[in-house]
Amino acid sequence: MEISVVIPTFNRANLVFKAIESVLKQTYKASEIIVIDDGSDDETKKIVENYDIKYFYQKNSGVSSARNKGIKVARYDWIAFLDSDDVWREDKLQKQVDLHIKNKDILFFHTGEKWIRDKKPVKYPKRLKKPEGKCFLDNLTTCKIAASSVLCHKKIFDKVGMFDTGFRVCEDYDMWLRISLHYKIGLIDENLITKYAGERNQLSKIIFAIDRYHIRSLIKFLNTKYRREVLNTIKLKYEILKKGALKYNNMEIMEEFNEILLK
Repeated sequence: MEISVVIPTFNRANLVFKAIESVLKQTYKASEIIVIDDGSDDETKKIVENYDIKYFYQKNSGVSSARNKGIKVARYDWIAFLDSDDVWREDKLQKQVDLHIKNKDILFFHTGEKWIRDKKPVKYPKRLKKPEGKCFLDNLTTCKIAASSVLCHKKIFDKVGMFDTGFRVCEDYDMWLRISLHYKIGLIDENLITKYAGERNQLSKIIFAIDRYHIRSLIKFLNTKYRREVLNTIKLKYEILKKGALKYNNMEIMEEFNEILLK
């Protein structure tokens, strides 16, 4: 298997080299490493130029646009994503390649993850149990797949489309739903990536934004065989969003969803 690694980044010169190094240390070597610089104005380019890898700069357009660019310029059929503030365990790719060899019908793989905040491990919530197999319904409630853990075949994007550039957040949640609707998901239930949590934002505001984008994504699936389950999930998230709208005196945000719930 020949693998293209896509690393989107924005103003993470102090971190991106760690991501790159973790790819170079893999026991199963990637065929190419592609860094998509989404408009950085720090030392990112200078850092990346220290490595024999591919570097593309684009005007700041968001992580969806950066990943899409990486997919388009990738030379090889297998794509592995890695966010620039995450790192891989050295056997990450090897374990995924081995799993594919045993399961040729599976074209999408992900792994467990370890979280670090302030140099200390963070306990992984049980509600985020990693999904596998035919698992569209398991992915409805929240994003359970870490982008940095994903290895998938390029032809998947011919079927489901690219990352939605209209999503400010939750673009990965939206993509995994589209993929799991059509494809089996392979899982290595080991923590093969490490995610480093940044500054804490106000949790209520984060949830408020996340549920807004979750609903936007879920609406796409109302015409599938899972309409009832999707609609029930939308209603639950709508109630959470409504509480946030009342709290922040921003009921305008609800108008785009009212019509769908009245059907």
